[in-house]
Amino acid sequence: MQSPIEDYALLSDLHTGALVSRSGSVDWLSFPRFDSESVFAAMLGTPEHGRWLVEPSSDADVVERSYIDSTFVLQTRWRTSEGEVLVTDFMPVTDRRANVVRRVQGLRGAVTMRQELEIRFGYGDITPWVTQGTHDGGPVLLAIAGPDALLLRGPRLKATDHRHEGTFVVAEGDVVDLELVWYPSHREKPDALDVDEALDGAISYWRAWGASCRIEGDYSDAVRRSLLVLRALTHEDTGGIVAAPTTSLPEQFGGSRNWDYRFCWLRDAALTLEAMMTHGFSEEALEWRNWLLRAVAGDPEDLQIMYGLAGERHLPERELGHLPGYAGSTPVRVGNGAVDQYQADVVGEVMVALEKLRIHGVTEDSFSWPLQRALLGFAEKHLHDRDHGIWEMRGDPQHFTHSRVMMWAAFDCAVRAVRDHGLPGPQQRWTEIRDGLREEILEHGFNPDLGSFTQVYGGTEVDASLLQLPQVGFLDFDDPLMLGTVERIEQDLLDAHGLLLRYRTGNSDDGLEPGEHPFLACSFWLVEQYAHGGRSDDAVRLMDQLVGYSNELGLLAEEYDPVGGRMAGNFPQAFSHLALVRAADALQMADGKAGPYEAMARDQLQ
Repeated sequence: MQSPIEDYALLSDLHTGALVSRSGSVDWLSFPRFDSESVFAAMLGTPEHGRWLVEPSSDADVVERSYIDSTFVLQTRWRTSEGEVLVTDFMPVTDRRANVVRRVQGLRGAVTMRQELEIRFGYGDITPWVTQGTHDGGPVLLAIAGPDALLLRGPRLKATDHRHEGTFVVAEGDVVDLELVWYPSHREKPDALDVDEALDGAISYWRAWGASCRIEGDYSDAVRRSLLVLRALTHEDTGGIVAAPTTSLPEQFGGSRNWDYRFCWLRDAALTLEAMMTHGFSEEALEWRNWLLRAVAGDPEDLQIMYGLAGERHLPERELGHLPGYAGSTPVRVGNGAVDQYQADVVGEVMVALEKLRIHGVTEDSFSWPLQRALLGFAEKHLHDRDHGIWEMRGDPQHFTHSRVMMWAAFDCAVRAVRDHGLPGPQQRWTEIRDGLREEILEHGFNPDLGSFTQVYGGTEVDASLLQLPQVGFLDFDDPLMLGTVERIEQDLLDAHGLLLRYRTGNSDDGLEPGEHPFLACSFWLVEQYAHGGRSDDAVRLMDQLVGYSNELGLLAEEYDPVGGRMAGNFPQAFSHLALVRAADALQMADGKAGPYEAMARDQLQ
């Protein structure tokens, strides 16, 4: 049986990520990139689909589990009747190899540890050829299948029914290091890692990065961890950020809402850029801007909503029938068919983020502004086209109110660029388009009989994405039209536990069977609305509730099942952590405690 999603920890080397369960099993890992085929896929199946387990061999309790300070170096302290051990799991970030290190230290007594290794390349479908020998004076296990090779250094294992297992004893003061390294199978075996040096390097890197975060207030720890998660989900070389390091963790247990999130959405990149700049990470913000501009470069007609880590455009969706899925949720998918959708809000997301960079003092170069003008030309050409919306509906395209507002925001930013920053462009035409969109939205996207904006033009349903209307300055947070919309959202989308659904799946044409759990980002948007709309007590109450759903390591999934008390959806989810940062900033602003970066963000909304 798979571990609960919230029982997993993330390890990251800024190229890929591993998920380690509370029971000591690496159940998900793709080498060498986030979007590579996995070598461990037990999270989506059984141990036979690949895992790496290190745990005491007798009954044991986890008495403490945490990251070292502001790092992704995981420490788990086990207690047994024999004694205590400390397991330190990490991925080196100063070494360019793709590897995972597990250090076992004896704290008290003499504990027998058990190791079980099942390597399955190709998402759990390919059993490698495994040999054992020595290298650099120590025992090694080598697994090869096609282009991939994995080398394990550590105590020798015994082959049993297509897996390898063994035990070793760790007495007080002993240290046993296990290193698993991936490399292309046509190359020579890599040399042994200096584990002490790699561990010190990982701790130093993450501590230095976390210490440079500009944040204060009641939620500073949660914000810092969220920003660290965003960094951990970023590919160091390309600057692309994946929405999550996992695929097909279900939005509805046992259902089919299972998607591959190991790609880079323009929306996420734009929001991450904003969050990083707001909190003092100007270098990282420019990395995201440059990734974003490279990804969308070319014919604007080829614009996509998502790309691969290096800007790859071909992301075909397919189903892996050999995997039974997490909690029996099928199909398991890799690739994402939504890549071919038209989502009219994307240009607006990009333009809003780049406008905020200009406000922060970043100047446009000869590549950036002309490309933005091309995106505006694309938006103008498709000004009246229907789309699939922010939630990637797989039903018929419609005029989603949120999408139309984000298109308004794109041209509003264009007008600001000319008016406030002196950039060249047809200000009058852009002003006319912007103002025309505003009139259209107020006429067709607002239902006066219901007193609220609606999910689609002429509809009666509401959508949590409507909470973003004041975030981009379309109207004030306390505007009567917005307050009426919030009231409808509370009536229709709040569940019995005070959490917000994206929309009512049974009343919307999303192409799938109804049912999903509350989307955490939406509830964080509601915190932001409460904070700016004069409902500070409600904002704090909901924020405390949401932050309380984080696991002991400060990580959040996409959704939360309040009835089952468990997380749902891909994990950890960049969008959830982005929304947490925004909500915390909003609470700081509402309390009048905003620092210079947060105040600048506030001024952009006015």
